[in-house]
This record gives sequence, structure tokens and C-alpha cells, in this order.
Amino acid sequence: MFPFAFTLPGRAGLCLVLLLHLMAGLDVHTSAHLQRMPDSADTTTLPGLTAPVTVVRDARGIPYITASNELDLVFAQGFMTASDRLWQMDLLRRTGAGELAEIFGAQALDEDRLHRTYGFRQVCEATFAQMDATERQYLEAYAAGVNAYLAQCDEQRLPRECRLLRYRPRPWQPTDTLLIGKVFAESLSTTWPVDLAAAAMAQSNPKAYAQLMQVSSRIPEVIVVGSDQPSPASPSGNPSKKPAGKVSSVPLSPDLLAGADRWLRAQYRALARVGLYAEELAASNNWVVSGRRTTTGKPILANDPHLEPSAPGIWYMINLAVPEYRVAGVTAPGIPGVLIGHNEHIAWGCTNLDPDVQDLFRETFHQTRPRLYQTPQGWREAEVRVETIPVRRLPGAPDVETVSHEVLVTRHGPVLLEDKGQRLALRWTALDVTPNETRCYRRLVRARNWTEFCRAIADYGGATQNFIYADVEGNIGYYGAGRIPRRKSGTGRFPVPGHTDAHEWTGLIPFDELPHVFNPPAGLIVTANNRVVGHSYPYFLTTHWSPPYRARRIYDLLTAQPKVSVADCLRIQDDIVALGALDFVKLVLEIAAKDPEAEQDAEWQTTLRLFREWDGAMTPESRAAALAIELANALRRQLLTAQFGTPPTNLTLRSRQATRADWRRAIFGGPELTHILATQPADWLPKETATYGQLLRRSHQMARQQLATELGADPANWTWGRWKPMTFPHPLAAAPLIGRPFQLPPLPQRGGGYFIVATPNVGEAVSMRFVADVSQWDASRMGLPLGQSGDPGSPHWADQLESWKSCTPAVFPFSPTAIGKAARQKFTLQPPASAVHRP
Repeated sequence: MFPFAFTLPGRAGLCLVLLLHLMAGLDVHTSAHLQRMPDSADTTTLPGLTAPVTVVRDARGIPYITASNELDLVFAQGFMTASDRLWQMDLLRRTGAGELAEIFGAQALDEDRLHRTYGFRQVCEATFAQMDATERQYLEAYAAGVNAYLAQCDEQRLPRECRLLRYRPRPWQPTDTLLIGKVFAESLSTTWPVDLAAAAMAQSNPKAYAQLMQVSSRIPEVIVVGSDQPSPASPSGNPSKKPAGKVSSVPLSPDLLAGADRWLRAQYRALARVGLYAEELAASNNWVVSGRRTTTGKPILANDPHLEPSAPGIWYMINLAVPEYRVAGVTAPGIPGVLIGHNEHIAWGCTNLDPDVQDLFRETFHQTRPRLYQTPQGWREAEVRVETIPVRRLPGAPDVETVSHEVLVTRHGPVLLEDKGQRLALRWTALDVTPNETRCYRRLVRARNWTEFCRAIADYGGATQNFIYADVEGNIGYYGAGRIPRRKSGTGRFPVPGHTDAHEWTGLIPFDELPHVFNPPAGLIVTANNRVVGHSYPYFLTTHWSPPYRARRIYDLLTAQPKVSVADCLRIQDDIVALGALDFVKLVLEIAAKDPEAEQDAEWQTTLRLFREWDGAMTPESRAAALAIELANALRRQLLTAQFGTPPTNLTLRSRQATRADWRRAIFGGPELTHILATQPADWLPKETATYGQLLRRSHQMARQQLATELGADPANWTWGRWKPMTFPHPLAAAPLIGRPFQLPPLPQRGGGYFIVATPNVGEAVSMRFVADVSQWDASRMGLPLGQSGDPGSPHWADQLESWKSCTPAVFPFSPTAIGKAARQKFTLQPPASAVHRP
């Protein structure tokens, strides 16, 4: 069920684990909330604090922390987060460091090899060394809080997963927080597989690939910055379509592509295990509406990031207060502060901007001296980094062996792929040392206005985000913040020669020239991973935006309301109408109406009747939804194979979709598919078909076969809710006997990746919902899919699931008065009597 789940290597491993359970006195069939926190009115003394800290928990287990200084605040945040999510924190840092095989065994070795190749640990250590003293102290205080909790944990108070796997987490290091940031960057900015897909397609059929690159969506774009009219700064009128450069005449070998397949599968397993995804299937939404368009007279801001469903989820809700500020929102376990949320003055939200920040350079190595590679200045010796990876021999056993992994690093970055003299090195902004990363969020929680907000995100160094903004003065704004490279030539769409400087990065787009807008005339800003800049924007960002389906649907729903309320925003977050699928079905019906042979196919006529009656809602009961998506998948496979041949490997951007889409789907998506149907070019027809009507009927037969295979022979069962039910997998859930406590029942599918509600037909789910009511912070709402705790024995393991299913997140108290009314538990963390208050 869970391809990335922890599994036991045979009967011997299972017997060993069961024996260890008996020795440890564990009952694997029952739950016990062993991460005990102080009882109400308790006081706990913690070395490392300098003054008392008050902690309140509400009915959902959310901590509200009040401290007299920021270092004590983040110390307490580290302590509280570890009490709820220690194993998840350890899993996240192990993912980034490449240390998973130490607890999971050889099945995680490729994941470790990949992350050792990236070299995240080395980048984070160099980054921390270059941080100023204030930023280092901030991370050190958080780490000290985590370790204060860990110091209290005897074996029985360790997370259940640690006890089952028989290991104790190492003390938290400040660089571990930075490692988690790199895992997010990997999830949200990995585009090198698309570069390989583009090169393979362009080499196979240059004409067809060029045609795809010129396709525009039939659904109107929702532009935030600029327009699609040419400007003097962009004479061509479209920097996104500027020449990509020539694709190499040296074909990508099958072995090299097989190596890419191996890395992608490892990346998928690693990211999915911690509730993240691969970048190319991003599907998040945010919007902000000015007060003149709302029922409150003040802005309303909404955000619902879509990420890989997991148990526990990737977000952790928290409220933090010191004399200088109070802030509430979500962060990732292991990262101090708040990543998305609001303070007393402003609110902000994020979606992925998706610029291309990775390039593959084809390095030329010496034929007889394999560590020398060519540069414009002559031959240079590559750095050689030998990584020693500990690998557990059996699950639950202490014995480990070590595996060496050699990494070559050129001036562009680590060599990621190689075969028969071809070596591709990865240039990536995430591998640069950026010592201001924590400064962004430390400033953001203090920001009181647009100027201070911009000053804060000017230091942002993570995966580039669409930041939206609202403040109590009634202002709204947008900023696409992050580190986006400028290239000397080309777009980075294909692997480029590394022995010259022709394709080097010449710096970054200056912060002031990144896309942004303040108080737009429309009084409305919407982003959904779609193209947010018009063709007038002078810089190249990417060629592969998400289709505008979600953004357009949100924009249309918002503008249809005379005045927008918080309740309206929640209804929009729950919308499941698929504009792209409706457009696809419309074209199918038009073609079928002109197909003289369509009437002779009774099964086809039944499907067409369902399509004619369908309103585009992806409800669990809808047969039309399942048939439409499976028909589109079958049609896409035939068109891709006809133009570009069979994929050279089984490489897929999502291994869970291996039967649905090959690795080129990121380039041939919804807009390209509907463009082909709308224009019906004869040279795109497969050889065995004469018309598009015939092609659709053949695709329909394939779709029915696929649905019958997955859902049974009875078409009445071919409903959207049964087509890939939604699950919240835990890494141990599929393990025999020990996995039961971590299992959650599957849910009927509802919505989809190109729709406002995303569910795992494409791997994402709504990972958090947030609606900020700037007129009354205490009326703002925020909720998670499951709950605050990572322990299945806790009452807060999945206590938010029902409100998540109904899209009714609870009010998130903010003011001291509201927090006092919501309090269910209150205790104090205090320093030893000899502690000295920090200045």
C-alpha cells in the first residue's frame, strides 16, 4: 500500500523485531501517550532557560508560549515541539543529512547516497559558521530546548517509533534546523528531471517539442505582476519563451537515464516519508482580498498549501509571545518561529513560485585522468568527497556496517549522473551558502507594515515563494521572494556544456526587481503555482508553470461575490470544480459529435452522456470525473508515444503513478493536451488512427480497461472516490504487526491536483488551511489534516481530521483574553535558581 514505507527484510528480521518488543515489554497493539508533559499548574525546571516561561495548551493541544525574551521563547518552542514531534524531527534531519539507512537499513541506502551527493550537511555547516552571532544564538537556543526534552526521555518516554526501531535520537544541533530547510528546498525546487525530459524529447522529435513549448492555456491566466503586452524591457514580449539554447547532439544514454530513475525514486521515497513531494506536482493556493471587497472592511487572507499526505503532517501549529511581538501560525517541526501566519499587525501566506533554480552542466572529464575536468582556464581537478554511510544490518538490531560513497564536485556542483564519459553536474541555489536564512523569519514575526515585511523577506533564501500580505491598515501586497539565477545565455531547460562559460550564472535577480505589487487596483491577489508574471516581466523565471485552472477558479469565485467573507474563503478552499477537466470534456464532446462511428460504440455513448450531464465537480460519487481523468491519461500516453517513442526507462516523476504517466508528463500537461484536441494536428495522430474521433474511442477503451483493473468490472464502481482513495501513510504503518497503531482508514477521494481541493490522485493533499481575518485576529481560522501530536496514542494524533474533511478549521485564538478562555492546560518552564537572565 505504501511504496515508501518501512518494511522488514524477511522472516528473520520480523522474528528479531518481535523478540525485541518482548524484551522491551512493549504492547504493539495498544497505544499509550508516553511523551508526558507537565500537568496543569506544574512547574518544570529546565537548565538553559534564564527566566520563567508560561505554556498553555488548548483543546487541540496547540501550545501558546509566553516568554520574557526571544531566546527563552525559542528554547521553549524547541522543548514543546520535541514533546509532540521528536521522531518526525529526527526523520527530517536524517533525510537531509543522508542518515536514514542507519535506522531503516539498506532499503534507504539510495536515499542516503542521493543526499550525501547533494552535500546538504556540508552546506549547512558552512552556512552556520558564517552566520552572525545573533542568528547562531537563535538556533542554539532552539536546539537547547529540543535537547532539554530529550534529556528527560528515558527509554519508555522516547517516541514509539524510536522504541520499535531500537535507537535513541542524537542531540539536536543548530545545523539540523538548516538541514530541514534544505529538505524543503529539495521538495519545492527540484527541476533537473524536467531538464532531462526536455532534452530527451527535443532530441527525439525537435519539431513536436518546439510546438509544445509554444502552447498557451485555453483557460485565461491570472496575472499578478505586469501584463502579456510587449514592453521595451522585453521586446520579444515573452521572456518565458526566449530561446532555450541548443540541445546537445550527444544522446542521453539509457544507463544515464536509468541512473536518473534511481535517484528520482529515492527522492520520492525520502520526501513522501516526511510529508513532502517532488516540485513538479506543486498544488498550493493563496489569495488576499482588500477591505473594500470584504464584509469586514479589512483584508482577508487565505492559504492552503498542498503537500504529500502523511501521519503526522508536516505542519505544527503554535502561538509565540514576547514583549516585542506575538505571532501565531504554523512551522515545520525542527524550525523555530512561524513560517505562515500572522502577528498583531500583518498576515502572510505562501505558495511555491516554481522558478528554475537548477541547471545540469555536462562536464568534460579527462580520458586518462578521471578526476580532471575541462574549464575555460584549462584542466582542473574535481573535489573528491568520500562519504561513509552507516547501514543497519537488521531492523531493531544495533549492528551496522559502513558503505563508502564517493562524490565528485566540479565548479558547478556535485556530479549527479554519469555514464560512459558523460557526467552531469548540478548547479543549484540550495547548495549556495546563505547565512541570512533565519534572519528572514526573525524579522517577519516583528514586521508591522509593508516596508518591514519587504525588508524581512529580502533575506529569504529558501525555495522561491509567492508571499502574499495583508495588514491592519487595510493594505495588501504580493512578493515573489527567493534566489533566482540570471543566466549568461539560454534558460537552463537542457543540460548545457560545462567546459565553457557560455551558460554560467551571472548573479541573481535583484530583490527590488523580483515580481511584486502593493495595493493593486483590482483589490485582489491570487496565486496557485500558476504564471503570476505577464510577458512584460523582463526576467526569465521558468517554462513550466502549473496550469491556471485553480487560480482562475479562485479568481472567478471571489469576483462573483459582492463582498467576500471568511466563510466565503472557506467555501472556496473546499471547491472541487475542475476547470481543466471541464475544458477537456467539452473538446471531447465536440469531436465525438462529428465522429460518424461514435454512435456504434454503446460504451462510448454511455460515457459521453455522463460527460454531457457533468458540472465538473470532482465528487466522490462522480463516474464522469474518474472517466474524464483516466481518458485524459490514456490519450496523453498515446500521443507521447506516437511523437517521442516509448520512455527509455520506467522513470516517472511520481513512482506511485507509474501506470498513469511517464516522466515526460511535466512537459505535456493539461494545456498541451487540450491544445492538441482543439487544433487536431494531423501529424500528431498515431499511425494506427486516422481521426481524432477514432483516437478518443481507442483511448476510452484503454481507460475502461484501466478502471476495470483498479476498481473491478462493474462500471457502477468506477467512481472518483474509489479511484485511489486518500491515505495518511506513516513510515511504519505497513510493517507487519507493529504497524497497526500508525494506520488510519482511507478516505474517499475528493478534488484533485489541478483543483482547489487537492487529493492524492496526483499525490498532494491540503496540508493546512488558514484564513486570516485582519479585522479581528481572534476570528482567524487554521487547521491541520490530522493533529498536533506525532504519537498515535495521543488524543491529538487525529483530532482535527473531521474538521479537515468538512473544511471547517477551528478558530485559532490569538489575544491573551481569547487564549485564556481556550486554555485546557497551563504550566511553567523555569530556569534553575542560579540562572542569570539574558540581556
